Amino acid sequence: MKLVTYRASVEGAARLGVIEGDSVIDAGRLGLPDSMLGLIEAGPAALQALRTALPSAPWCARLPLVNVRLLAPIPRPRKNIFGIGLNYVEHVAESAASLDTSKDLPKQPVVFSKPPTTLIGPGDAIGHDASMTKQLDWEVELAVIIGTTARRVPRTEALAHVFGYSVLIDVSARDNRRAGQWIFSKGMDSYAPFGPCIVTADEIPDPQGLDLWLTVNGVEKQRSNTRHMLFKVDELIADISTGITLEPGDIIATGTPEGVGAGRSPQEWLKPGDVVVGHVQGIGTLRNPVVNSTPEA
Repeated sequence: MKLVTYRASVEGAARLGVIEGDSVIDAGRLGLPDSMLGLIEAGPAALQALRTALPSAPWCARLPLVNVRLLAPIPRPRKNIFGIGLNYVEHVAESAASLDTSKDLPKQPVVFSKPPTTLIGPGDAIGHDASMTKQLDWEVELAVIIGTTARRVPRTEALAHVFGYSVLIDVSARDNRRAGQWIFSKGMDSYAPFGPCIVTADEIPDPQGLDLWLTVNGVEKQRSNTRHMLFKVDELIADISTGITLEPGDIIATGTPEGVGAGRSPQEWLKPGDVVVGHVQGIGTLRNPVVNSTPEA
């Protein structure tokens, strides 16, 4: 299933929906949780109940997809997003050349975090504050959404804890790394476009075979496949859960391939007026404009 969080009107409440063709079916009208976190926390039985109810959904539960506004699938996660750095071989090389990171492949996943306030949805604006950064960069990533609590899980059991997958663009202010720490560089408001949907894990049995790409103003900047990850999805879940309990609704952004702006020659940076589009095979396309957010003097 393709699950979305949507708003039917400008002032309407955020609702949980299922995309079927050109329609959105409202889950709440089927007697099921009306929010994404509510559905995830209700467990596998609720997901199965939703799947069973869809064929008999009444007409009043269906809305034309073109008439709704899609939001971030989880508009406000309960804790920070787990980001993974340097998880594709070629990106390790370009980062070493341009960002002073190590040229050696990491022996363990490089984990950082992005606050919940970084999340924005499809079509929402990425803020460009010129007083904060002159080096705003892009990174397309496969996002993993945790479905059941994972604590010290082995790799062989890790994927059983996945609820689904989505697209996330890890926006980074390259000139805001502080003493090697990344959270301010990657954690400012609007720096995590997310969506357009969550595809349930049963539809993506192998997350290590998905094409992903990103364009800026229609020009392709990144293209790769998740099979090139250094640390696969099951490894990431197993590693993080050794010391941090992963809970329902937690999000892991699994790293980006080569082609970021910092690694290009000459370097390229996002600016107001640009449009960033990220795509992951089998999930969908995420489009976000860059706008000026510099405070007036």
